[in-house]
Amino acid sequence: MERSTVQVTVPGSRVSDGPAETRAIGRRIGSAAMPGTVLALTGELGAGKTQLAKGVAEGLGVTSVVNSPTFVLMNEHVGRLRLYHIDAYRLGDPEEAAAAGLLDADHADGVTVVEWADRLDGWLPAERLEIHLETPAGAPMRRLLRLTATGAAHEELAAEALRGS
Repeated sequence: MERSTVQVTVPGSRVSDGPAETRAIGRRIGSAAMPGTVLALTGELGAGKTQLAKGVAEGLGVTSVVNSPTFVLMNEHVGRLRLYHIDAYRLGDPEEAAAAGLLDADHADGVTVVEWADRLDGWLPAERLEIHLETPAGAPMRRLLRLTATGAAHEELAAEALRGS
């Protein structure tokens, strides 16, 4: 079976002018997310991964506080769909994530957001939406979001993320 892949890069990438817009992009993704959605977020420290995750939570109707789960590795939140928010920053290798049950098939009922997803190389599901956030030189509040979607459902989420406000 052939895997459907679309890569959206500059100029198809999305620019965010600040944290509020990054959250708004996340809200659109969360509102459109379906069970089994996997968002793989990458970027330098402070690039906006957690802001995007907070927006996804808002789009899912999560009312609990969403912070980066750096020290507990994963937080679970209840909304329209369950949100499994994973932070792989402190993992030594991808096998630790598997051993801790962070990438569990039980998460297929909800939306999984993985910060520092590049640390789980080879362990993420094939179908996912990868979002790389970067800060353009000379624009400390602006973010460039580069999207790569694999699978039809994630391609639709990428299109939603690229729509205007």
